[in-house]
Amino acid sequence: MAIGNIDEYVKLIPAVKHSPQGYLWSSYDTDADVLYINFKKPSTATDSELTDDDIIIRYEGTEVIGLTILNASKR
Repeated sequence: MAIGNIDEYVKLIPAVKHSPQGYLWSSYDTDADVLYINFKKPSTATDSELTDDDIIIRYEGTEVIGLTILNASKR
């Protein structure tokens, strides 16, 4: 099974190591052009905030549990 350039995936290691839980789960919705990143699974957001650069930070209490990156392909 061909996976493309493995080096691109290896570049994710620092992000995973420095994530809040040492865990990173992601999915990309091509139709909506949105990247979902979760630091906790399962998780239930109790609050969220939209930043000026179209990133939604999701919280469970005071803990950051994920990011939703809008217009992901343009970054």
